[in-house]
Amino acid sequence: MEKLNSYGLKVPEILLPADNTDLKAWAVIACDQYTQDREYWRRCEKTAENKPSTLHIILPEVYLGDADKQERIEKIHASMKEYIESNVFSEPKKCLIYIERTTAYKRIRKGLVTALDLEAYEWEPDSKALVRATEATIVERIPPRMEIRRGAPLESPHIMLLANDSAKELVEKTGETVKAKAPTYSTDLMENSGSIMGWAVDNEEEIAHVQAALETLKKDGTSADGSTFLFAVGDGNHSLATAKAVWNEFKLKNGGKKDENGKISIPAGFENHNARFALVEIVNIYDDGLTFEPIHRVLFNTDAELLTKTICKKLEGTAELCETEKELNDKVSASKGFIGIVTQKASKPVYTLIRTDITDLMVSKLQPVLDDFLKTSQDSAINVGNSVNSVNSANCAATSAQKPEIDYIHGSDEVFRLGKKENTVGILLPPIAKESFFSTIAGNGPLPRKSFSMGEASEKRFYFECRALF
Repeated sequence: MEKLNSYGLKVPEILLPADNTDLKAWAVIACDQYTQDREYWRRCEKTAENKPSTLHIILPEVYLGDADKQERIEKIHASMKEYIESNVFSEPKKCLIYIERTTAYKRIRKGLVTALDLEAYEWEPDSKALVRATEATIVERIPPRMEIRRGAPLESPHIMLLANDSAKELVEKTGETVKAKAPTYSTDLMENSGSIMGWAVDNEEEIAHVQAALETLKKDGTSADGSTFLFAVGDGNHSLATAKAVWNEFKLKNGGKKDENGKISIPAGFENHNARFALVEIVNIYDDGLTFEPIHRVLFNTDAELLTKTICKKLEGTAELCETEKELNDKVSASKGFIGIVTQKASKPVYTLIRTDITDLMVSKLQPVLDDFLKTSQDSAINVGNSVNSVNSANCAATSAQKPEIDYIHGSDEVFRLGKKENTVGILLPPIAKESFFSTIAGNGPLPRKSFSMGEASEKRFYFECRALF
């Protein structure tokens, strides 16, 4: 069963709740969801009250800024220890878990839960590791999460890795095999989020199939320079970066040495320590149940004509007008090289299509242009403000308030609505091309922030499986 090592994976010892557990109360959505909705989490607390639940062993990020954060973390660690000591779990199962998640939108997403070797993962932009980040990692987000993982007796994953598997061998074919057995667990999920079922992947034949599928993906993902890109982090990149940081910290504290490239050696006797690994769910990027949506942009206090000209110049595009929302939306949806611009002029909406020859993911090319445009525009606003300030400080405040800003929008309807507001520009991005996703990251590094969304909020991963950590 240790034949998965060369693929950066390990068959973990999975901890699942005992048979008498209320599984609907046990499973809770990823902690980085509903970060502006405390009422959502209060309802979860009501459902999980006085019951074993993963809610008691995570820190919803809605509470990260609260004064009682340290108290919450201590309580989380205490709950983890209690769960281990009080028979909340069944006996550990040395296995992978194949899951089928039916969402509230009636989509079925398939996954394979396993343990990832953190030595095989790097989030840095120039990484050539087996497992790489898909979006830029914000380093400042890691230390608060380290406080939770550092010394934690347990972990439960909301990290999702993407596999580039158009043949659907790794996850889907494994599922076809193991579904001949009875499921290991099955439950509806709280907050009307659908349901989930899981099957153990544990016999030699099943593991052999996983190994063969991984070998094919590894060969297909190997570049001319010899580096292999096997998995991309789809969700939970900062959680995985945190796991890596805690492992590196642990190595240093136990005798590991840092070389000239910053890599930390594994101290003798700690080669198989649990902290070296992180539970993850592998999902095929070609899974029919995995929606892969672009995150659109809206710029406020912005000159639409200047922005359009700038985009056309920087991306070597041409602009043309469309008559209706539908025409613009249809054209942008039809080509990964097109961008839609929605704005208001003389009290009438204006729909502009920008055509480019870009074949990579559009956001990877567009966001740097927007960043430069915003910086230049904001610097100009500040300079004007400073000039005005010498005459009238009250006017300066008014001018400063008009600095261009950007927001990130889910759904084209909202882009059209906002784009019709005064001094506002909606930017409609084309669909995510799954076939170019891995090649774009391999060639250009992680995508800009807020590049894509894997499904709606309620479709995100729910905590279920656990594993001993420290």
